[in-house]
Amino acid sequence: MARIPKETVDQIIHHADIVEVVGDFVSLKKKGQNMWACCPFHHEKSPSFSVAPAKGLYKCFGCGKAGGVVQFIMDIEGTSYVEALKYLAKKYGIDVQEEEKTPEQQLAQNEKDSQFIVSNWAKDHYHQLLEHNEEGQSVGWSYLRQRGLNQTTIATFELGYSLDQWDDLLKAAEKAGYERKYLEKTGLVVVREDDNGQDTGRRYDRFRGRVMFPIHNVSGRVIGFGARTLKPHDKTAKYLNSPESEIYHKSDVLYGLYQARQAVRSEEQCYLVEGYLDVLSLHQGGVKNVVSTSGTSLTDGQIRLVKRYTDNVTVLYDGDAAGIRASLRGIDMLLEGGLNVRVVLFPDGDDPDSYIRKVGDQRFKDYLETASQDFIQFKTDLVSREAAHDPVKKAEAIREVLQSIAKVPDPIKRQVFLQQTSQTFGIDEQVIISEYNKLARQPAKPGSAGSSGNVSGGSGSGAPSPARATGSAPQTARLSPEEEAEALMYGASPEDLAGGGGEATEHLEPVPDVLERCEREVVRLLLLYSAQPLAPEVSVAQYLLEQLDDTTFKTSIYADMLHLCREELNQGRWPEVRTLIQHGRADIRSVVAELATEKYELSPNWTTHQIYVPRELDVLQPACDNAILRLNKVNVERELAVRLEALRNPTDEAEMMDNLQTIHLLKQMDNQLANLLGTVIPRLNG
Repeated sequence: MARIPKETVDQIIHHADIVEVVGDFVSLKKKGQNMWACCPFHHEKSPSFSVAPAKGLYKCFGCGKAGGVVQFIMDIEGTSYVEALKYLAKKYGIDVQEEEKTPEQQLAQNEKDSQFIVSNWAKDHYHQLLEHNEEGQSVGWSYLRQRGLNQTTIATFELGYSLDQWDDLLKAAEKAGYERKYLEKTGLVVVREDDNGQDTGRRYDRFRGRVMFPIHNVSGRVIGFGARTLKPHDKTAKYLNSPESEIYHKSDVLYGLYQARQAVRSEEQCYLVEGYLDVLSLHQGGVKNVVSTSGTSLTDGQIRLVKRYTDNVTVLYDGDAAGIRASLRGIDMLLEGGLNVRVVLFPDGDDPDSYIRKVGDQRFKDYLETASQDFIQFKTDLVSREAAHDPVKKAEAIREVLQSIAKVPDPIKRQVFLQQTSQTFGIDEQVIISEYNKLARQPAKPGSAGSSGNVSGGSGSGAPSPARATGSAPQTARLSPEEEAEALMYGASPEDLAGGGGEATEHLEPVPDVLERCEREVVRLLLLYSAQPLAPEVSVAQYLLEQLDDTTFKTSIYADMLHLCREELNQGRWPEVRTLIQHGRADIRSVVAELATEKYELSPNWTTHQIYVPRELDVLQPACDNAILRLNKVNVERELAVRLEALRNPTDEAEMMDNLQTIHLLKQMDNQLANLLGTVIPRLNG
């Protein structure tokens, strides 16, 4: 059967922005954290159709339609899963080649998987050297301590150290059974060549005598390394990165995003810095939503990566004027990508790492708040100062600012920026607008975020396509034959399609609503807060799944989802909404959308009037305990009812005594659970 390779599917979903896709069909307006519109699937006068950018899903609270970006195209266009993927691929310029997976392709996938495996092993090897090797402790550990990093930060980012030897990693890898070719393909080992470029047969470690910074992709897999030399007179580069490989493409990676992604989403803000140590120091200081380009120029791929999690970026500069000038083009790219960009400039001679160590965590956070300014205003002030007394330079400075404004997709923001530019330079606003319109009429470069259009002409985008499908959402419990075929195509097993998912779903029975609600609540907490910490190194997902280790869910769909969450965690991934909303089973997609969306948001006026309303995020431990205790109590009550019923028709005295003893124990457990529930704060959503 022809198929779209999984790598291509992942690429399509990675690039598909749900706000952008849905915005082609309806006019979305921001309200609170989400976007709202009148539903394209049924007639309504007031908006009940919600899009959650951070979660990558949509839901109509009127007709019930819900899902991720692929499901939206399936619903709106009435197409199959494969056709929806093709639609999105075409929109984002991604080439789709359906093909059988040949033995060669399978081999290529195996090669890629092997590179992931050897990279993860190397990360562990370097980390062990840092913690337990004499050289690692005296050189690597001392340096990290000198830079103010603590044990938690070192462990969170899995830092390591490479011995100052030519082939320590090579020997250790071969001893552990790893093939040389994968060490070479990942760049961990270098092939020594002669003057004619011929292989001499000798191999040596790329990284020697360096502190190691593992680079993770967004799912947490190690794909490469950054390394800092600690030799005082080393003639090699101060920082050395892994070369490009099948698994590492530096233009599509941001250092620290794996550790920062949850904070970026929850804070709706991403701080962008340049170096590894900037990320580490800020993260340790409580600024968790920070990522780094690792010293490379900003790329379109990195911008798209940020936009998956937030529309707001603050770039943190050191006080070096030359460095600021060099970075302006990258910020223009952020604007073109539709991001809201602010700038924080540190005192001359300081970078984010040195400044937070100088002033402390709280004063640093306060500085971020007070020193942050909009990028257009920042650039306007910068270039106007440089050209203050030179008319020619002043004209060029104005054009520089207008070129940045032309990158902004929002027409209202553009108008405000043009007014600010007019005031700053003391030039009539109509002259500024006239010059801007000349720039705006210039053809947009292929692959850019789109022409901004003239000030008087709005965004310049075409009218949205009309919705083609109407009607309410079917409440699907099983897959259609077409969905089954597609799910099998993308790796689902026949047991999965039959509603399986492992031993947890065997011998299921109809269950009362109260038990279903309890199981649903546990799954909801797992989905929404899986990566949130409850204690040091203990997340919500780890805590709940450990508590449920001996518990069998009775509701089929929640049993399947619990199993799915456990599998995701076992694979080193958080069971997140953005991932599970793309699942092959329609019923799972439907439940994920239902659990992850809320019709109402707390009004900001409560905060304005200083009325404190605790968020569920603030009381996660009690919420998790509450959910587990409620579930256990319902299960105890069910077993108690079964035992009491058995007393009515005992088969013999031994069975009756056994039931009586069990009933006594169950009643004790029930009372204990009731007492515990009385000490737990009730969950906030009822």
